[in-house]
Amino acid sequence: MKRLIERSRSVGEVLRWVTQNPSKVSASHYPIALHKLGQLLQQQQQGQAAVNGESRGPGQMLEQPEFQTLCQAIISGCSKFDNFSIVNCLYAAAALGLPGESPLVRVLEDESRSRLGRFNQKDVSMVFSSEANNKALEAIFSSQLFYENRQERFIRSMAEWLPRKAENLTPYTMALIAKYVARHRLREPRLLDTIANFLLKRGEQLDSKVIQKLVFPFSRMNYRPSNHSELFPKLEAILEQKAGSSPLATVNILMSMFQLSHFPQTVLHQVFSPAFITNVMSSPYALIVRRYLSLLDAAVELEFRDYSGPRLDPRYRVLMFEHALTADEANRKYSYKGLVAEALRQLVGEECYRQDEVLPPGYCTDFLLWINRSGTVLPLSRVPAASKAPSAHTTTSPAAISLRSSVLALTSDLQDFAPVVLSVNDKWHYCQNSDILVGSRAMRDRHLRLLGYCLVQVSRGLLPSLPSPRAATACSRAAR
Repeated sequence: MKRLIERSRSVGEVLRWVTQNPSKVSASHYPIALHKLGQLLQQQQQGQAAVNGESRGPGQMLEQPEFQTLCQAIISGCSKFDNFSIVNCLYAAAALGLPGESPLVRVLEDESRSRLGRFNQKDVSMVFSSEANNKALEAIFSSQLFYENRQERFIRSMAEWLPRKAENLTPYTMALIAKYVARHRLREPRLLDTIANFLLKRGEQLDSKVIQKLVFPFSRMNYRPSNHSELFPKLEAILEQKAGSSPLATVNILMSMFQLSHFPQTVLHQVFSPAFITNVMSSPYALIVRRYLSLLDAAVELEFRDYSGPRLDPRYRVLMFEHALTADEANRKYSYKGLVAEALRQLVGEECYRQDEVLPPGYCTDFLLWINRSGTVLPLSRVPAASKAPSAHTTTSPAAISLRSSVLALTSDLQDFAPVVLSVNDKWHYCQNSDILVGSRAMRDRHLRLLGYCLVQVSRGLLPSLPSPRAATACSRAAR
């Protein structure tokens, strides 16, 4: 039967084989028949002569009784089909151009969703590449199986056709897509630009909480959308109107823009105003907003020197982070920090560095060392107290310290001592399959440099092949 279907030269011939010989047709034959029908219709649409006076488009074929018989046979039996046949039927139906609301496609989609937990990764990819309407995409990106697995091939494929479908998607579905690419650090420019265009067109109609979800992938992937010259001013105007409606969403959006080195002055006037602060302090998320505002305030001082508006009252300044980030803690056993720590211990001794030191305004450093002009790593006991970096854990009011004063304290004796931050960049600090740091890590590095630290990057490609002694030498040379 497979051979007969594949050798058929017309739509009618395919339909006759599968409808007039039901006892000889198995589940695996149905996707072959649908695929062959798609090939024949494509040939007709390309201008080849129609065989036996048949129609040229799929619309008229859908009305043929034989095709309806074929569809009904698949609908009736698909619950008993194996996974491979289900997936291939759906894939062939999508390639054939059947509308998403057709009974055949609806039944195949429902059956596929019910089996997602039992599909292998190839099956999942094929299913996801066949469902391209809003309802299907919402179901896909709501799937826990899909959410937990990185589908790079599907995302690359999706980036090609999503721009044509985007206007038919709901903000909720687009937010799900944004959440997925951010989680897996997938820096796919075409897809990110599609989200940006969606945001530019619909931003004024969206709630701040939805906007923050759509903006987050840009900062996460350290990516300025191609329309940023239009999008960022548009976001500023929206935030001016909606800043107080959802303070947490507002500061999240601001943080994303800051990480991309964009500083919306008029919005800063609002979030540092007494009215906004009073509103925040009486809310259940007061602490987290204070953390964000404290880091934003620090960023203004370090990077936005032309700003002359209100600043965060020192009474409300807190550390953004008081310990290592959650992702770093969760992935500690996969990190190369242990290898670097052992290398440093062998090379300079434990008394010459600090690990996981938190520095104002709340950045956790991997390793902190002090080196003199001759290139010698100094024991901490030999570093003058006035020259040491202000530790977040040893200061009574760390957040109240002026960052400008910290810079002056560090640079005043720079001719004698160089504070060095040895930064171990693990794979989760980068965008997937890229050497581009995620936005939060990139901003942290910028700020540490502006605070007077010499930043030495230990990249993920340097250490895996190095035994500890060689790693130690490499770290030492880099630091010097």
